[in-house]
Amino acid sequence: MTAERHVDVLVVGAGPAGLAAAARLALAGAGRVEVLEREPEAGGVPRYCAHGGFGTWTRPLTGPAYARLLVEAAARAGAVVRTGVTVLDWAGPLALATVGVRGPETVTARAVVLATGAYERPRAARLVPGTRPAGICTGGELLQAVHRYRQPIGERAVVIGAEEVSYAAARTVRAAGAEVVAMVTGLPRAGSVRALDARLRARIPLLTGTAVTEILGHGRLSGVRIRHRDGRTGVLACDTAVFTGDFAAEDELARRGRIALSDGPAPYTGRPGVFAAGGLRQPGLDVRAAVREGVEAGGAVLEWLVSRP
Repeated sequence: MTAERHVDVLVVGAGPAGLAAAARLALAGAGRVEVLEREPEAGGVPRYCAHGGFGTWTRPLTGPAYARLLVEAAARAGAVVRTGVTVLDWAGPLALATVGVRGPETVTARAVVLATGAYERPRAARLVPGTRPAGICTGGELLQAVHRYRQPIGERAVVIGAEEVSYAAARTVRAAGAEVVAMVTGLPRAGSVRALDARLRARIPLLTGTAVTEILGHGRLSGVRIRHRDGRTGVLACDTAVFTGDFAAEDELARRGRIALSDGPAPYTGRPGVFAAGGLRQPGLDVRAAVREGVEAGGAVLEWLVSRP
């Protein structure tokens, strides 16, 4: 039997944007604010980003420390964060069907904030042909394997991409004791100052105007075939390939509800009472920007609640 509950604001996703929205709403007295997260822990991607660069200049933090700060801020404000809860579908204009440790539930709210985030497109989504050996992952999967689960990776890695997340992936490869053979990007130049810095300081070759055209190897990755802009081809010998960047919105829930997301900076959607924030609206958004979007979405929800007592 499906239980039914009612809250004032329901936030889907306990990443930086969702937690920031929940904290602002709870602090402002928006009533019962509840955050649903399918992962066993709240905090989003920063949880397994062991490198620094989070927080502020006066209070630098690692990713896990920053994630804990966001979770604690939401809890202190009075928001309820429920982990291990999967949102299955819409059960009404402002109602969601969920399943978790309590079993199936239908949760109805006065307003809903979608903060489901984004994901890196894996090799299959990028249509890179070749064999299907072990040793291929996304940047997020690499971070989890090394920093969260302490799993070994290979000895020689190629990082596909030259963005901020690509730089983090290169650092993670080196932290795991492996060599970064090259960073490869189809762009004419590095999309990140840090990626360029990686080339200069860590002596990581940066191949611009270059595409990975084929995966090689059986059992374990043995290399990737590349093609330069001028038509030249070659093979980079490696046992690990990390596909980074190229983010796509985690928009399944929005699509299932046929909810149009705003193209502008406003957090409003095509359904009254439903708001969106963070990587869902802008895939690849950095953490600080996601937090700002969450706060802005919280403000928009407050205006909505006031206008509909």
